[in-house]
Amino acid sequence: MNKDYYAVIMAGGIGSRFWPVSTTDFPKQFHDMLGTGQTLLQKTFSRLNKMIPSENILVLTNERYLQLTLKQLPQIEENQVVLEPAMRNTAPCILLSALKIKKDNPNALMLVAPSDHWIEDEDAFLEDVQICFDACQREDYLMTLGIKPTFPNTGYGYIEAEKKENSVIKKVKQFREKPDYETAKQFLAEGNFMWNAGIFLWSVASISEAFEEKNPVMHALFSEGIPAYNTSEEKEFIAENYEKAENISIDYAIMEKADNVYVKKASFDWNDLGTWGALHDKMEKDNQENAVVRAIPHVKDAHGNMIYSASKKLVVVDGINDYIIVDKEDVLLIYPKKKEQDIKTLLADVKENFGKKYT
Repeated sequence: MNKDYYAVIMAGGIGSRFWPVSTTDFPKQFHDMLGTGQTLLQKTFSRLNKMIPSENILVLTNERYLQLTLKQLPQIEENQVVLEPAMRNTAPCILLSALKIKKDNPNALMLVAPSDHWIEDEDAFLEDVQICFDACQREDYLMTLGIKPTFPNTGYGYIEAEKKENSVIKKVKQFREKPDYETAKQFLAEGNFMWNAGIFLWSVASISEAFEEKNPVMHALFSEGIPAYNTSEEKEFIAENYEKAENISIDYAIMEKADNVYVKKASFDWNDLGTWGALHDKMEKDNQENAVVRAIPHVKDAHGNMIYSASKKLVVVDGINDYIIVDKEDVLLIYPKKKEQDIKTLLADVKENFGKKYT
């Protein structure tokens, strides 16, 4: 394994559209959502660990998830968990990680990946990472992996690549916001648009320089902490300074402003597992298109349902089509799949009526 390869796993989100399984105290990345025997975080770690040494993998998460993270990843030490004392989007935590890694190894190449994505062909993923790392070692590139769109999805941002380039690595023309349906159809017809999966690769030197140039205020703030990083003083510095950082994503802070951004089209299947419907798409299904996690199903005259049980329990479903059916110790959810985007609003209602107990 290459000692210059590092990874940062983003594991701070709450995954509210996966309620009632995903809650503030126990978000979806710490659950075995697919019924594979591994949580999404464990799956992401083991995928990266095939190429990147365990000691070079950092996990970025919220303070409240420290013990959960350490319990699920016995391969790492506590100092590899970077704790955010405040929710500040992706740019501050990525810069902090990059400066920590750079102090440890100025020649490091760094991958940033979400903790909750589904990637089936792990070998193809690792080959893509290798191609990107090789490019970032040779050139001052900020790279991302773009996903070939399979339908006009309005839930993802898009990456527009330069059309003229023939190489597998293409210059990014621009990042595009989540489009409406007609615009998404146009993007697909153009052929040079990809979904933005939030997977980034660069050398620590290149990303530090990009921050210094494009976001000097944030760079100055976190550079003050360099003497403290990777020492016992780090925690105190972060506690005092982290919340001063601007609440901004890496896309807005750097990727949309920099002119050395490149994309490689991913050669693997990918799903961001953002909703129950996305999970249903990726699961094996019975001949009535029902997907089942952990339940012992008895299904009649029912089609297209996502059935999830927290334990091995007999679940009888009759005469229901295209529903999300989730059975958890203290919550039962029976909800139309077509309304899955409203689960965030539903969660707010539940909180208002029943307090935080169920959320």
